[in-house]
Amino acid sequence: MAEHLGDQAAGLRRLFAKERTRIVTFAAGANGLGQSLLVANLAASIARQGKEVLVLDETMKNNVASYFGSRGRYDLQHVINGEKSLSEVLLNLAPGVRVLPMARAVKRLGKLNPLQQHSLMQGFAGFGAPADVILVDSSLDHPLGFSPLGLVAHETIVLVEPKGVSITDAYALIKKVSLGYARRDFRILVNKVRGSEEAESIFGNIAHVTHSRKLARLEYAGFVPLDGQLCQAAKLSQSVVELFPEAPAAKTIRAIASELLDWPLPENDSGGLEHFVQQLLHLSQRIDPVAIYA
Repeated sequence: MAEHLGDQAAGLRRLFAKERTRIVTFAAGANGLGQSLLVANLAASIARQGKEVLVLDETMKNNVASYFGSRGRYDLQHVINGEKSLSEVLLNLAPGVRVLPMARAVKRLGKLNPLQQHSLMQGFAGFGAPADVILVDSSLDHPLGFSPLGLVAHETIVLVEPKGVSITDAYALIKKVSLGYARRDFRILVNKVRGSEEAESIFGNIAHVTHSRKLARLEYAGFVPLDGQLCQAAKLSQSVVELFPEAPAAKTIRAIASELLDWPLPENDSGGLEHFVQQLLHLSQRIDPVAIYA
């Protein structure tokens, strides 16, 4: 078994050696904030800048695939079970954008036996073209309270709306991940606001409280305005940057996508999908479910 895993890891190293893969997780303290819609539009915007984007989708309904007018029949769990290949599960939704449904698999990662871990590694070893950027659309439904994908990512973006309950939920999420997993760095993305001043004020408030209680270091990831054209594009299964390129939401999403590509990567990170999958398996097997609720 160890020899097989070594061969697969070597294959992954060759596949992703040219450029380090950037991994960004999106999370929220509550459902209904438009997270999947934003991830779909950011993926399309990043792809339009010449990058290959892979979305790891933990959401069952109203997910990233649905905003591209698609519905996945299979899940990464089918790969782990040896029932399907990764290519059969992957969804090619737009030029440069692929989505991997994994809502079922992510809940079971901590219980995989050695054979299933082998199947997972083997599935990714057969991955086709490399991904420049991996976007994780995380779900609140993980049995441990927070997805392990958010812990192995380079960046975790917490989505917040200009509502008191949303700000409180975002703070609670940051607090429990900081205390439970010692993750100290987050970026805040403010959605559905009237403008930059409102967004910066919201960020300033949550950053002040978080810093004063020595929980984490927050950085501002930008804002997306309340824009009916964003929803209109979604109804037509297209991205707002493509259908309404001059819409206020399209302009801010393009800006966020460009800045995301310039965020620094950790110097001690080996990069690529190999490191990501190995870390994911490692953390999933060792996460303490008590700590996250402490």
